[in-house]
Amino acid sequence: MSFAQGFAPPVPFALPPVPPLRLEDAALFLDLDGVLAPLASTPEAVGPDPRRTQTLIRLQQALKGRVAVVSGRTLAEIDRIVDGAARAASGVHGLERRAADGALSAREPSPSVRTALAAFQDFARYRPGVLVEDKGLSAGLHFRQAPDEAGAALSLATALADETGLTLQPGSMVLELKTPGADKGAAVAAFMTEAPFAGAMPIMVGDDLTDEAGFRAAEALGGFGVLVGPGRPTAARYRLDDVEAVLNWLGTVSANAARIAEAQA
Repeated sequence: MSFAQGFAPPVPFALPPVPPLRLEDAALFLDLDGVLAPLASTPEAVGPDPRRTQTLIRLQQALKGRVAVVSGRTLAEIDRIVDGAARAASGVHGLERRAADGALSAREPSPSVRTALAAFQDFARYRPGVLVEDKGLSAGLHFRQAPDEAGAALSLATALADETGLTLQPGSMVLELKTPGADKGAAVAAFMTEAPFAGAMPIMVGDDLTDEAGFRAAEALGGFGVLVGPGRPTAARYRLDDVEAVLNWLGTVSANAARIAEAQA
């Protein structure tokens, strides 16, 4: 369930499946949770998976490195979950980024993140199932195991955002208060100025509201977004059903690219 679906009735919205790609032009930007990995009850419950790792390795080879993971997780968590198979990656919704050549860049954390973290910890203390995540650059409040707390969590996070100036980032059964100044769209745009992405057609694949900035950036740069999960109003142009459909599609993409490369050799 997305954050939007948790607070409002679902809106019927149909999107077509992803069309065949011009593989020599494509650059893929992939969210992690809900796209490459199934959503889990807690953040740490998601771990490495051989199929996911091999899929990313083959994609890197097939698209000549034009693959990046763009996630709300930290870079360290991305590396843990994909088992080091993503050379280019962006974490904490664009606030930290590793270019394909390994160069690192990150925003300075706002001091107000500690204020938000303390308030979230107080909120969670007597609410079983509510979890707090400290990402350094942001503080997350997870309520997947306590959905009845969604309204109270939203009220708290909204008030804290107004008080601290932090950016409120809703996600799938999580509310995050993050250092201002970047989002997934900014990460996609930054990658597209660098080798090997520059000049390619960006395709952002994501599942929830945190990915909308990435969809818009991809569209603005001549590409498109792919929504994973139930249809809803979105900046994405196409849709895939679930994580299994994403991995199947990516497997087809890498296999087709390998056949093209072999034919050209």
